[in-house]
Amino acid sequence: MTQLNSGCIMFLSRLMRVFSCVQCIHNRFDSLSAFQIMPGAGLGVMDLCVTIKGVSFLLQTGMGILGNTVVLLAYAHMICTEPKLLPVDMILCHLAFANLMLLLTRCVPQTMTVFGLRDLLNDPGCKVVIYAYRIGRALSVCLTCMLSVFQAVTIAPAGPRLSRLKPALPSLVLPTFAGLWLLNMAICIAAPFFSMAPRNGTIPAFTLNLGFCHVDFRDNLSYVINGVAVSGRDFAFVALMLGSSGYILLLLHRHSRRVRGIRRSQGGGAETRAAKTVVTLVVLYVVFFGIDNVIWIYMLTVAKVSPVVADMRVFFSSCYASLSPYFIISSNKKVKAKIVCAAEQDQPPADNQESSDK
Repeated sequence: MTQLNSGCIMFLSRLMRVFSCVQCIHNRFDSLSAFQIMPGAGLGVMDLCVTIKGVSFLLQTGMGILGNTVVLLAYAHMICTEPKLLPVDMILCHLAFANLMLLLTRCVPQTMTVFGLRDLLNDPGCKVVIYAYRIGRALSVCLTCMLSVFQAVTIAPAGPRLSRLKPALPSLVLPTFAGLWLLNMAICIAAPFFSMAPRNGTIPAFTLNLGFCHVDFRDNLSYVINGVAVSGRDFAFVALMLGSSGYILLLLHRHSRRVRGIRRSQGGGAETRAAKTVVTLVVLYVVFFGIDNVIWIYMLTVAKVSPVVADMRVFFSSCYASLSPYFIISSNKKVKAKIVCAAEQDQPPADNQESSDK
């Protein structure tokens, strides 16, 4: 009975923290994610800014996890029922997995922190979560670039070199996946060494306060080197995906009459729809990538980063992972067909329903 009462008290105390107000930002840059009940105030009194932030993270996380999970389940069903997947479908499946990993390791802890949950992770947990998040974020940009390049090669006119490369594309997908994993695991290897659980007291300079974890770079040199390495990798892949997407648009514009003629056949129409989907995903990524890196460059210029700025970067950098699966669902006929088929199977037949009503 005593254990039950203590458990209830702990549960009620957590609920009180969720519906409490935020303290003002002190010189220590305490996190704005904590709710504090003001003396004499009811549970309904809370800071509007923190409420909006919590709801925004919750919606973004929920929508992103749902969308990417649906895409993964649809492709898992295709793998079981179809002999093989096209290279574009394999990349989209892997992209959904990378985005899901990003959301689970970054947005879920961030959302829990916003609603007042503390001491989520210890030092080893922070090292694993931050390392997995860095790899997931890196794979997201790399796979989007890979998707753009593969699609550009697919719809490019056949030439002496491309005539040999196009038939080999399906066999190059898995080795490219392995190479991207190894590359990003090597680039992000420093993340576990700088990650730790939050400490009480003043946050040191050159430390990223993520709320549930701290990333302490200890000095300006480590801080800048890490930022330059991550930004350099991202800008290189974004430049490559912009170049390949521009090439796709140029091909679609030059051969518009041919494309309209090919649309009557199934293969040409599928390639055209896939090309438009790829360009849409690239534009979506570049928009949020630009906002993310503007904030990141600002963060590299200051010794202490406000949690508000860090939260803004987390939100915008995760928008692509949350929105991209819905573009895939709406534009990919295979994925849409699997979802519609699953939804129809869950509904009872009309004849059985009428007979049960009678």
